[in-house]
Parts: sequence; C-alpha cells; structure tokens
Amino acid sequence: MDIKQLIYLCNLERERHFGRAAEASFVSQPTLSMRLKNLEGELGLSLINRSNNFAGFTPEGERVLAWAREIVSVYQGLKLEVESLKHGVNGTLRLGVMPQCSVSLPALLKAVEFRYPQLDYRISVLSADQLLEALNSHTVDVGIGFFELATLRELHLQASLLADRGVEAIFHPDHFPQLMQEERLTLRSLATLPLCLAEPTRYFRRYLDSAFREAEIAPRVIVESASIMQLLQSAQVGLGILVGPVGHLHPETLLRLEQRQIQLPAMTRQAALVIAEAGRATPLAQHFFDEARRHLPG
Repeated sequence: MDIKQLIYLCNLERERHFGRAAEASFVSQPTLSMRLKNLEGELGLSLINRSNNFAGFTPEGERVLAWAREIVSVYQGLKLEVESLKHGVNGTLRLGVMPQCSVSLPALLKAVEFRYPQLDYRISVLSADQLLEALNSHTVDVGIGFFELATLRELHLQASLLADRGVEAIFHPDHFPQLMQEERLTLRSLATLPLCLAEPTRYFRRYLDSAFREAEIAPRVIVESASIMQLLQSAQVGLGILVGPVGHLHPETLLRLEQRQIQLPAMTRQAALVIAEAGRATPLAQHFFDEARRHLPG
C-alpha cells in the first residue's frame, strides 16, 4: 500500500467516475483501476462496487476511505509544511463558502495577502450541508458559512465567529425614493416592493422566508439567483431591492446605492470562519486562519 493508491481512492470518491478520477490523478484509467485492485488484493478486502461503471463503495471500502482521507490530508499537509519551510507560506488554499455570509471575502483575502503574499485561493460556493461534508472529508481547507454552534463542537472544528450586524436593504435611490425617508425598515415597508433574493435553498434565504411567514407577508421576489453579482446588478439598475447581511458586500461595489437596516430577529445559526481542529488542519489552513481572524470585523 502506498500514498498514491490512497490518493486514487479519494479522487474516485470525489469524482464518482473511474475516467474522471484517472484524469484527476494524472494517470490512465487502466492504471488507476489496476492500482486500486492491487490495493484491494493487499488488504484482502473488496472496497469498490463495480458493474459497468463505478457503483459506490462497499461498507469495508467506506471505512478504509475514512482512513485514506486522514492519511492523504496529513500527507498533503506535510508537503505544504516542507514547502513553507523552504519558501515561506505558499500554495493554494481551498475555500468553501456559503453566499451572503456577513463578510466581504475578497477584502479579507486582501488583508491576509499583506502577511502571506504567496498564497493562492480556490473558492467553491457550497450549501450548508455541502460545506460541512467538505470540511469533514478534507476537500476544502477553510469554510465560511452559517453553522449551529453544537455542530462545530461536535465536529471539533476551530471557529472564529463573525459579528452579526443585522440585515440590510440595498437599493437605488432614483428607483425607490420612498425608502430614503426611513432610517430603519421593517418587513411591512418591503411587503409590496420587488426584492432580489438568494435561491430558496440557501440558509440566508430560508431565514428571510421564515421571517416573512411569521409576519404573514408574501413578498414579491422579482429576481432569485445563486449569483450575488446578478442580485447586485439587479439592484444597481433599479430592478429590485437586494436584501443581505450587513457587511457581505465590499463598500466600493455599492456605487450610487443606498443601505438601510431592516428590523429582523437574529439568525439561529452563527456565521463563522472554520477549519479542522488543531493538529488536523493543514499548516496552510492554520496560518490563514490565525491571520484572517485578526482582520474579521468585531
């Protein structure tokens, strides 16, 4: 058994397809299949359900896979540590983020760049469940999202909580001048106005929908998108009013737009920056986490 076999196994889990797993492993499909069969022979276990295509892992395969993830994560962490000893902190940090999460991520990365200018970033936009799974399986190094504190403790994740500064309406004053007279808005004041909201599957949207239901208001959602850029551009041209957490957009992106706080109950989940527990987090993730938390809004 060697590290490449375990990497191939982890790539197969991620890709769920022999051909794509081979591409991700930079080997041919016959080579990947042969090395995984060799691993099964060495262990004396059947790890993979095979038909004409990949059909998942056996129960024994799932248990071996859990160890493989840990070993591959430690191995990759060792490689990064060696590189940082030789060249300083550098490499590609894998970030998993939930949309509209109380902090401007580009601004945070720019602040970290001053300390670690050689860091690169690969950013994936994930749902809450996808983010927890990615953190648990070490397919992302750092997560930014809305979490239940009990879940963070249960998974032994290091967390730096993001300040909850409330929710705001972002709008173009030429198209919604009536809102300029208000210092603070209520859901009632938005009830008949066109809104630009995230997809219903997103946690922040579910939080808003719950608040509207409790207030017995059926909002008019004119634009619904997974893309924050589409929502922002819709607000900029006056198509509707963007509703989001205070601070999730960089101020310079709000050119000619106005912001008003909305009176809403606090969210039940807590926005946080998280990584694996100390000792299991990669050195790259730990360096980033320690520096990033210094720049988070209090």
